[in-house]
Amino acid sequence: MSLINTEIKPFTAQALKGGKFITISEADLKGNWSVVFFYPADFTFVCPTELEDLADNYGEFRKLGVEIYSVSTDTHFAHKAWHDTSDAVRKIEYTMVGDPTGTITRNFGVMIEEAGLADRGTFVIDPEGKIQIVEITAGGIGRDALELLRKVKAAQYVAAHPGEVCPAKWEEGEATLKPSLDLVGKI
Repeated sequence: MSLINTEIKPFTAQALKGGKFITISEADLKGNWSVVFFYPADFTFVCPTELEDLADNYGEFRKLGVEIYSVSTDTHFAHKAWHDTSDAVRKIEYTMVGDPTGTITRNFGVMIEEAGLADRGTFVIDPEGKIQIVEITAGGIGRDALELLRKVKAAQYVAAHPGEVCPAKWEEGEATLKPSLDLVGKI
């Protein structure tokens, strides 16, 4: 079952943000665009490269009004320890969510049950709390923050311009398409 255009399910979790522990829920993801970025575990290998890439591009996401929430099945305490000991993870200013019960991970359908870990899942959520983008990759394949940023821009454009769609490799400012009878067979 596809999660596209479904509303995020309720949750409450502890998180690390700005060196402090906070409580977040699904309500925090509504009202603006959000990226929920699942990764398998703290103190691993591909994960810090992905989280650092997001940290390096966080300002660009914020310019678009997008908040990032990284999530693993580790606790918020583990996130704090990792943040304090890893040069890559120390750069993170976005929210790092702990999901030791796996509730959020299961809500998004990315729990690897036999391991108790999350798949590499990326979800873009619109201001109404509906999932607009889903991407899941195998554990050994790292994601690219700039490609995610491009996809977020496309999702925001389509949301703001009903009747228009963004073709492959679309970049901000490029031509879009307006599906119509006149366009059929012309691409």
